[in-house]
Amino acid sequence: MSELPGPAVSLDPVPPADARRATGTPADLRSRETGPPTGAKDPAAERVLPLRRPGRWIATAVVLVLVAQVVHGLVTNSFYQWDRFGYWFLRPAILDGLAVTLEVAAYSAVLGLLGGILLALARLSGSPVLRAVSWTYTWLFRSVPLIVVLLFLYNFSALYPRLSLGIPFGPAFASFDESKLATDMVVAVIGLSLNEAAYAAEVVRGGILSVDQGQHEAAAALGLPKGYQFTRIVFPQALRSITPNYVNQLIGLIKATSLVFYVSLLDLFGSAQTMGSTYPGDIVPLLLVVTVWYLILTSVVSVIQFYVERHYARGATRTLPPTPLRKLRTGLAVLRARIRREAAV
Repeated sequence: MSELPGPAVSLDPVPPADARRATGTPADLRSRETGPPTGAKDPAAERVLPLRRPGRWIATAVVLVLVAQVVHGLVTNSFYQWDRFGYWFLRPAILDGLAVTLEVAAYSAVLGLLGGILLALARLSGSPVLRAVSWTYTWLFRSVPLIVVLLFLYNFSALYPRLSLGIPFGPAFASFDESKLATDMVVAVIGLSLNEAAYAAEVVRGGILSVDQGQHEAAAALGLPKGYQFTRIVFPQALRSITPNYVNQLIGLIKATSLVFYVSLLDLFGSAQTMGSTYPGDIVPLLLVVTVWYLILTSVVSVIQFYVERHYARGATRTLPPTPLRKLRTGLAVLRARIRREAAV
């Protein structure tokens, strides 16, 4: 009985890696040892040319020309009266109005944020009464213009000349004259705070809802009190979403302080308006003074926003965003390296 032929199996040992690399024709071996032929360019020595973007350069040139024209028009146009601008910029009347603006904005920002937090918690609570009241308040003050709220509060003494404290629907223990309590500053702060709380409530509620539901469940599973869960776990994470949105509201609040002039409070805008009525020829430089001061205030708030966001970004991002000074240093280093590279070519 004959055996069936099977596959041929080689018992020769497998050549080592060096031996396998050494296989080939003599010409191949010589080329591997000596490198590329004489006269051929080494790919590693070739310079990599950057991608040219002519459209970007054209757009940059157009923008620079437009900016130069705007700056030239601002500097050379005598209508702006820059000498009068310098005269009014640090005058005591303007600085007094600036102090009033900062005071009103600071009080209203704090009270508005606290009111917004309470309204947001009421909106997220399990009580249908609290949810209904919070929704109604937010709907009402987001619908009514701020100037109407301020004028209504300014004339509030006509509706309620005296305010009383006592048992609801019962006898009063003490009463106050509303016109003496509600000064111009109080009316301005209350009006701005009531309006700001309605918008802050939606900002805070959106920030709380942005926190992952697993964080709430984990905190509840640990048996932590509700107040501790909110102050130490939920709210710090919600601030990452609340901060940029509320800073936008804060910038709007700073600009909205210009409306308190209509309730007889001389803020920055009101002081400029008063000086403009006394010196009608300086209306334009006075408006420029107000504009520059508002730009300074909003810029300071934006810088504070950056560092607050950077602080609360810890743990959420692998690397913190660079500071403006670090960005400037990096940009200058890149520019110097590019100039050296171009000079070497």
